[in-house]
Amino acid sequence: MPSNFNYTQIDEIFHSRIRLALLSILLTVEKAEFSFLKEKTKATDGNLGAHLKKLEDAEYIQIEKRFIDRKPVSFYNITEKGRKSIENYLTLLEQLFGKT
Repeated sequence: MPSNFNYTQIDEIFHSRIRLALLSILLTVEKAEFSFLKEKTKATDGNLGAHLKKLEDAEYIQIEKRFIDRKPVSFYNITEKGRKSIENYLTLLEQLFGKT
């Protein structure tokens, strides 16, 4: 481990497997509907909603709400801030494991 590694630099958002999974999914698509994210993460509505809210509060994702056939539908996409945070997270992990 590098002598200058500081674990406190790791963003707490990434401590949750579901939030990390959500960000990973959103990196690979232009946008994703709530039901798609629910299917991929196998999370309950409430649990998924709470994690999405945390990511939204951190400004890592954006939400677009629409009505389709009179039903509310929420779409999510990753922000530039979210992309940068993932890059920083990966860089810190590489430092931790001595890959840089």
